[in-house]
Amino acid sequence: MHDRRPTPPEELGALEAQALMREGLLSSEELVSACLDRIAQTDGAIRAWAHLDPEAALAQAREADAIRRSGRPTGALHGIPVGLKDIIDTRDMPTECGTAIFAGRRPPADAAVVDRLREAGAVIMGKTVTTELAFMAPAATRNPHDPARTPGGSSSGSAAAVAACHVPLAVGTQTNGSVIRPAAFCGTFGFKPTRGVIPRRGVWEMSASLDQIGVFARSLEDAAALADALAFYDPADPASYPRPRPEMLAGARSEAPVEPAFAFLEMPWHARLEEDARAGIEEVVEALGDQVDRLPPHEKLTALVGVHRTIQDYEILHRHEAFLAENRDRLSPQLREALERARKIPADAYEEALQVKASAEAFFGGFFKDYDAIIAPAATGEAPPFEDGTGDPVFCTLWSLCGLPAVNLPLLVGENDLPVGVQLIGGAEEDDRLMRTANWLLTSLQQSDMNE
Repeated sequence: MHDRRPTPPEELGALEAQALMREGLLSSEELVSACLDRIAQTDGAIRAWAHLDPEAALAQAREADAIRRSGRPTGALHGIPVGLKDIIDTRDMPTECGTAIFAGRRPPADAAVVDRLREAGAVIMGKTVTTELAFMAPAATRNPHDPARTPGGSSSGSAAAVAACHVPLAVGTQTNGSVIRPAAFCGTFGFKPTRGVIPRRGVWEMSASLDQIGVFARSLEDAAALADALAFYDPADPASYPRPRPEMLAGARSEAPVEPAFAFLEMPWHARLEEDARAGIEEVVEALGDQVDRLPPHEKLTALVGVHRTIQDYEILHRHEAFLAENRDRLSPQLREALERARKIPADAYEEALQVKASAEAFFGGFFKDYDAIIAPAATGEAPPFEDGTGDPVFCTLWSLCGLPAVNLPLLVGENDLPVGVQLIGGAEEDDRLMRTANWLLTSLQQSDMNE
């Protein structure tokens, strides 16, 4: 008999596993057990998990299997294990935000995205490691491709857990580069939808103006499916909007009606690229030929990195001032430095930064009439050594500031055989179009490789 399950369960993508479950060839309990075995075998070196309760995960899986057998309705992620960044509130497990200050903290309610995951039938596997309060101080997590290197931050554990086949899906957040950069370093797909597509209620707030929810997966379709499951209007989140959401999985599965048009902005920080990353992105751009316009950046765009920092520093200080002052001696040097910067920012400078942010959003509102996506590096190159920190987020800063959808495509390999990502950025609320363009690019480059 032909074996329909040649791939070990823990290595299956979410949608692959779903298909096998529908056919009765795989159970959620088998999948979760295989993932737990992989975690037991490898997490001693990787340290992706802040909280893991195997029995609770298996109990959820058995319940999912019982619901399926009963013929009752099943959700879009029914029986699929998902990891949650440990700044996302969960009522039945700790949420410690990567700091001993919150040791043992038990939130009274689930975050909005956890409600959505439960409704979709997902198995909440556990909490993945985050950097301290989702900022810059490195966490314990190591890169699954090379434990001597960082997985990136701040969604360190989420990216590493997916890359190591601990779970097929994980949820993270991005205020600057905290989804796209770790996805690039760990060789996974990372997708940050338009700010407001996925609500942030019940998630530790770094910056109300900048924070966004993102996802990790090992395929574009899986990332889109998870984002679809999490997307809805929540009036409790001021960034959430009362309009229909883009259908992201439909976009990832659709064919482009015409060859997409790309823009490549020659930003000044491209000088920070490692040589192999520079050569790789050039190779992709050259392969696209006339479909890419190389554009010099508008002078004002280069100033937006400073605008982002002003908003982020000011908002974390003023949102959490009393808490941070009370616990100052327990904070990392990186966070204390940011707070000292923030204290020097006058209110009118912060208000001006918000106005510049709005102008940048308006600029990009018209930009994508001519282009399907911007193509850009996802990070400086391969993951740096662990002791050097979580990596430079500058290649994500503009897109986070403007709340644009962005996706990391794990297309390249650096000189040390480690992943190097390519980033695509789309227009606001055109996440389905971005997914369609990403699918076209993946298919086009794959066909090009086959023809060589």
